[in-house]
Amino acid sequence: MSSGTIRLLITCPDARGIIAAVANFVAEHNGNILDADQHSDPHEGEFFMRLEVDPAGFALNRATFEEAWRPTAQRFHMRWRVYWGEDVKRMAILVSKQDHCLQDLLWRWRTHELAVQIPLVIGNHDELRSVVESCGLRFEHVPMTAETRARSEERMLATLKDARVDFIVFARFMQILSPSFVNAYPQQIINIHHSFLPAFAGRRPYHQAFERGVKIIGATSHYVTEVLDEGPIIAQATLPVDHRDTIDDLIRKGRDLERSVLASAVRLHIEDRILVNGNKTVVFA
Repeated sequence: MSSGTIRLLITCPDARGIIAAVANFVAEHNGNILDADQHSDPHEGEFFMRLEVDPAGFALNRATFEEAWRPTAQRFHMRWRVYWGEDVKRMAILVSKQDHCLQDLLWRWRTHELAVQIPLVIGNHDELRSVVESCGLRFEHVPMTAETRARSEERMLATLKDARVDFIVFARFMQILSPSFVNAYPQQIINIHHSFLPAFAGRRPYHQAFERGVKIIGATSHYVTEVLDEGPIIAQATLPVDHRDTIDDLIRKGRDLERSVLASAVRLHIEDRILVNGNKTVVFA
């Protein structure tokens, strides 16, 4: 239902009358609510809402909406965002050498499962160029070492800005970027992490899991923050394993989880179904 609709996201202190005020506002401007979801957090005293409005017949547009909405927003001390459905988000993908998450995102893009534009893919290695260019997409190779990291980040940021990127996906991008890079796209960088954070951090996670004899493996997708792998969680999934599974089995099953969890997080972001609440998220799936 999200394609082409007007999407309004609201966060504010919880209070009586918010839902009624929002519904009345839409009705007063000849709008039809197609979908609405809300959540009240009793511990924090916060209210969260996501609303989809049919643009057909709605009396407001992007030039007039803010002024009309301002009195309601000020009355309830709202932090809010509105997205106009005809605007297709522009997603950049960052990769290293592993291709399973990249291939999955490209397949979902080609089949229109992900309603998004991909202006470019950036790799700190050149191995995946042919995969990207075979889809008719732009690939930029930006090598990154400890000595060149600052210059490489500057080049990537300039390239992303030039491409008018709205958000970034780390599709198994095996580099840690600086706070200045992360802060250039706050709550707009999505990462996929093997296991439940922060278990089995570092290299060879499935080897670590095998050595520990785990009975369950998982994948976590989250927004990137300055603190490594501790950003607000968007989506997670698990899968049972047992003593019969080899390391190769764990890697295969883990990659399946990584693909599906990352794709789920990307879809939720594209459809504006995520509200960040501190280091947590409210996800209206």
